[in-house]
Amino acid sequence: MRALTPLFWRSGGPFESFRQELEDYTKRFFGAPLAEVAQHAFAPSVDVAETDKEVTVKADLPGVDPKDVEISVLDGSLVLRGQKKEEREEKGKNFWRAERFEGEFYRELPLPAGVDEEKISATCTKGVVTITIPKKPAAQAKKIAVKPQE
Repeated sequence: MRALTPLFWRSGGPFESFRQELEDYTKRFFGAPLAEVAQHAFAPSVDVAETDKEVTVKADLPGVDPKDVEISVLDGSLVLRGQKKEEREEKGKNFWRAERFEGEFYRELPLPAGVDEEKISATCTKGVVTITIPKKPAAQAKKIAVKPQE
């Protein structure tokens, strides 16, 4: 596997002391080497949009079964957690490769004031989970007309 690592990251290169220090910190913090932690790390990317009537969160979860996703509200934050399981198998004339990935993910996003936590809904289409969080009527912006003074 050494041949797949970048040349500057290999042992004995000019960045060896930096690489070793980073490995030490990673082992102390995560209990595993950096390469192993990076291989199993997964945090879904999210897009958040807000209008006068609702907040919409879209989370990219390719390959994640919707039944493995848990969405909740805790202390004013939207919590998105779950588990990703993936298996790939590739066969060729002179080779066979099977890869497996399994890991948990967790994202916590603060919610703005005035959302209606009781009416949150979620759908999943093509690996994108869309969470719709409506705002309470009192929290919606009210437009006030400006009249010319006579």
